[in-house]
Amino acid sequence: SDATHEERFLEALEESAARAHRTVQEVAPTEPGRKAPATTLTLGLWVWPRAYILQVGDSRAYVYRKNALRRVTRDQTFAEDMVDRGALTPEQAETSPLRNVLSSAIGGSLTTPVVTRVTSTRDSIWLLCSDGLTRHVSDERIAERLATIASSEQTCRTLLQDALDGGGTDNVTILIGKVRRNG
Repeated sequence: SDATHEERFLEALEESAARAHRTVQEVAPTEPGRKAPATTLTLGLWVWPRAYILQVGDSRAYVYRKNALRRVTRDQTFAEDMVDRGALTPEQAETSPLRNVLSSAIGGSLTTPVVTRVTSTRDSIWLLCSDGLTRHVSDERIAERLATIASSEQTCRTLLQDALDGGGTDNVTILIGKVRRNG
């Protein structure tokens, strides 16, 4: 948490993801015709007043404050890569067959851990989730749910139901944390 060592801290976070990647690759089954296991990672660490979000793949982190939802992470998919290069528009990427093809994953052929630093405030609500949520629930709907949060647990349950009602074709992982005032 010492600001003079922040760069080493960020490097250590990235290296921990790279180490997990290597471990998955080392223990993966090598049966012919079988795909090696791979997964995404979104991890949040808070050292007041900063949040450090480590991400690989297309799981996401959002922060909601002042009635606005902001995505903190960037999907590491081939569709998003094409948007970055100007080959697809964001609207085209939403329906592209490449939208769910990871360009970076723990255990995949390539992993590119990214750490994002964000200043957290007392009114921040944080959401970490898998693409099982964001594939079926719009950012607008997520913002509506976070605007009326009564408890993190109930909002997670409501968002899960929204994802299931929207088609629920993938696993849905949701974590919500709200910054609390002391005293």
